[in-house]
Amino acid sequence: MWNLFRYGPARWLVRLMVRLSWPIIILGKALSNVPVLKWIINPFFRRPHNELTSIPINAELRLPPSVALPRQILERLVEGVEPRFIMSECICRRHNNVDDSPRDIGCMALGPATGRIHPSNGRMADRDEAIAHIRRASQNGLVASIAHVWIDPLAFGTRFRDLLFICFCDDVNCMYRTYMKNRGPNLNGAYEKLPGITIEVDGEKCDECGECLDACFLGCIKIKNGVAVADGNCAGCARCTEVCPTGERTLNMEDEEEVYGQLIERIHKVCDLPVRGS
Repeated sequence: MWNLFRYGPARWLVRLMVRLSWPIIILGKALSNVPVLKWIINPFFRRPHNELTSIPINAELRLPPSVALPRQILERLVEGVEPRFIMSECICRRHNNVDDSPRDIGCMALGPATGRIHPSNGRMADRDEAIAHIRRASQNGLVASIAHVWIDPLAFGTRFRDLLFICFCDDVNCMYRTYMKNRGPNLNGAYEKLPGITIEVDGEKCDECGECLDACFLGCIKIKNGVAVADGNCAGCARCTEVCPTGERTLNMEDEEEVYGQLIERIHKVCDLPVRGS
């Protein structure tokens, strides 16, 4: 009985809530750009209660030797925040019965509010376990998203201001990343690029194959004057650089200290996460 007050919902209840809410969330995203309806739906996707930052953690990305991998930025964040809680499963991939990507690479929750997450959902983790989890997600080609979204504290019964989630998912199963190509105005600003990340385009190499257009979960890449270019809504997830067959697209990142400082500043604008060394 004490656990009913000490912790939020157990895993079976979280699974049930996801099963019931999934079609509602997908429908809401699909209708978020429909006249009249969008004014009802979009408040649920408004910042600062719905904000995500993509971190391209895949180690195969092409970066200059002198530049830190974006994954190191995420590892540094995880090192600086306690406690850490690793979910025992990816709720999205489990919901969709995915077999081609590990279901046991779950989200990671950071901050004091994790003490309310029911132990049946996962485990507390030390620094080394958390970093190993990030690297395993990277090796499996998953995309990391730093998420400060109202649905997480609602599902796990935690506080919101001192909680941050890191989602490790793909483009076809993620509750956050799917159904975003026809998004409404608030969803359009929900995903922000990691500060200091740029995608460079070599127009002479582009053969207009369209691979990057299909890979962009935001649908922000278009062919202009024979070159695939992204608009200002690019989230910097770098999926386009992974699929480009000609090497026309490359990822660049500025000085690590500058990028990390800007990331922490962004986090502190929406939540009270205590970060050492920030």
